Amino acid sequence: MSSESTEVWAGWYRDRQGAEAVSIASRGRQLCTRIRGVEYEGAAFAALEPMGAEGLLSSCVLEWDMPLPVHADGLVHRATLSCLLTLGEPRPDGSLDRADLNLTLHYGGAAFEAGVAGGDFDDALDRLQRQLPPGAELGVRAPVDA
Repeated sequence: MSSESTEVWAGWYRDRQGAEAVSIASRGRQLCTRIRGVEYEGAAFAALEPMGAEGLLSSCVLEWDMPLPVHADGLVHRATLSCLLTLGEPRPDGSLDRADLNLTLHYGGAAFEAGVAGGDFDDALDRLQRQLPPGAELGVRAPVDA
């Protein structure tokens, strides 16, 4: 039995065909979701691939919220990280023409925002950290790339 924990976040998937509610699961450094009956898995949100097929999830928007503790004043405060990932069109080489990640941290009655092209989740979190009041630190999350 593995000691890795699984986190599950509720969210939305949107593309030209419409929107649907999804669940996104994280097990260590692996992500998975089911969209319109197809299982997707990958090490990063921008690298989700359909199981048993080739190609990346593309031409869509994924939106989800996750709890993210903030440590300040010797206490652990509850905060919510709202994530919006826009995945562009596939290129001939199989990569995406864009992966834009926007994060909004809702903490202490304020909203702190960071956006990055390329979808680097850690970079976006670092940008959020720099906006927090002195002494406030984002809680540790399992490493996941966008």
